[in-house]
Amino acid sequence: MRTYAEQVTGLIGRIETEEADAIGAAAELIADHITVRGADRLIYVYGPGGHSNLAAQEVFFRAGGLVNVSAILDEGTLLSGGALRSMAIERTPGYGRVVIEDNRLGAGDLLILVNAYGINAALIDAALTARERGVTVLGVSSREHADRTAPGHPARHPTRQNLHDLVDLHIDTKVPVGDAVLEIEGVPERVGAISTFANAYTLNCVMAAAIAELAGRGTVPEIWRSGNAPGGDERNALFLDRFRGRVRWL
Repeated sequence: MRTYAEQVTGLIGRIETEEADAIGAAAELIADHITVRGADRLIYVYGPGGHSNLAAQEVFFRAGGLVNVSAILDEGTLLSGGALRSMAIERTPGYGRVVIEDNRLGAGDLLILVNAYGINAALIDAALTARERGVTVLGVSSREHADRTAPGHPARHPTRQNLHDLVDLHIDTKVPVGDAVLEIEGVPERVGAISTFANAYTLNCVMAAAIAELAGRGTVPEIWRSGNAPGGDERNALFLDRFRGRVRWL
């Protein structure tokens, strides 16, 4: 337990210190999107790939989170549809294009693409399609993992590109190759994955920093309250009429 905690906190510490400027830039990007380009603009978040979907869910309809976040919870790569099916679909060229087009993202929209490794075909197609359609794209992934994955790896897009090379702004989550970080004597494989911690911490930092940026500009951002907290349902009801129908999975 202690070793795992040290690995997790060490990685989070690196993100805090080494990615502070990128997180600040992301916060400004979100604040600009909400205030400069019109009230109630949505921030789309898509995590194409198995457990990377958890990152999009982490900041969607979340206590203490921005109401403006609209997660793309496409069934294709969700583990709830089957783990092997999820992996096959995230490796299918063209799938990410379908998702972006189906959600009708276009010029003026802001999309956060988050993926632990930054290489799979669905992810790269989503990034390429979003760029073609004039979407501003923020990428959250591990540069090390992408750079150190062989060009011929079966998960890669046919162009063999990495997410961090395709986006307008990138935040590096530092996830090591293989994700798992613990070595146990007598066990040939490492255990204890770390990417979910890295993704959740990074995205929550971005959202908190964006909220602080908005407040500093004199804008009071809309924040979800836990439905299990006193007054939560009543508080959240204030936003539902404005966002239901626009936020697809609300």
